[in-house]
Amino acid sequence: MESNRQKKIAGVIQRDLADILQRAATDGGLQGILISVTKVAVTVDLSVAKIYLSIFPNAKSGELLAGIKKNQSQIKHELAKRTRNQLRRVPELDFFMDDSLEYIDKIEKSLKGRENPIQNPDMLDKRKKS
Repeated sequence: MESNRQKKIAGVIQRDLADILQRAATDGGLQGILISVTKVAVTVDLSVAKIYLSIFPNAKSGELLAGIKKNQSQIKHELAKRTRNQLRRVPELDFFMDDSLEYIDKIEKSLKGRENPIQNPDMLDKRKKS
């Protein structure tokens, strides 16, 4: 269970990081790309933040995630500048892809199709836990 402090820090990081990433994408010449921070989970000791990203369109998501991980130190520095009055120390940032929208879309397509995944559960991939 998350403490109030963890929730507050996660909210601050989520809000500012979404703005940083979206602005970096548009400044980098990536028009038509939508990057959203779907969830931020901060550890109990406030040293690590797991950030789940949803990137639309999905075709370039792997490439963009690799670029974000490569520029992680610059992103952390920009986040530290924005949150200097709210956080003493910015936690280490770990980025992950949030595939829940793809998973939901796949289920909806399967339910509308001829084959029903409820009757044959082996049709759908098992979700990866991270």
